Amino acid sequence: MDKAAQTMIDNLQKNTGKSLEGWIQIIQSTGLQKHGEIVKYLKTEHGFTHGFANMVALKAKGTDAGSAEKPEDLVEKQYKGKEQLLPIYETLVARLKQFGNDVELAPKNAYVSVRSKKQFALIQPSTKTRLDVGINLKGQDPEGRLEKSGSFNAMCSHRVRLQNAGEIDAELIGWLKAAYEEAK
Repeated sequence: MDKAAQTMIDNLQKNTGKSLEGWIQIIQSTGLQKHGEIVKYLKTEHGFTHGFANMVALKAKGTDAGSAEKPEDLVEKQYKGKEQLLPIYETLVARLKQFGNDVELAPKNAYVSVRSKKQFALIQPSTKTRLDVGINLKGQDPEGRLEKSGSFNAMCSHRVRLQNAGEIDAELIGWLKAAYEEAK
């Protein structure tokens, strides 16, 4: 489990007086099954903020990244049926790891978060033919293939769409390096 998730779980106990396991039992006793229903219930009935309600709902359903046996399983699941995108992913990860020993990959269900002290990028196989790279570059105007993230992912300011490993060029690495430096 990553530090941020553990901190949230610790704060849940401090803020509510109940452990994560206690909240999971409460959710199970309600019979609620859908993620959105659980989040709404926790927010309206127990005054949870969205972040805490979302975390408890994910844990209760076992659909969070931390519930996976191994993080590699999440990456394998992301690329099932999209195996032709794996070489792009692997090339990009190799380049990102050259930034420093503090670059951390945190696989989630749908994407891989790329962090230093905080997230500076994410890698997501969005379609069978395209991998999207989300980049946190606040204040950077979109230019060329560096586009505003729009509805792609609210945790990123920009997105670059990749269809082959050849598109991992100096320009893309420059944007990622700038985001990495800002995250330090």
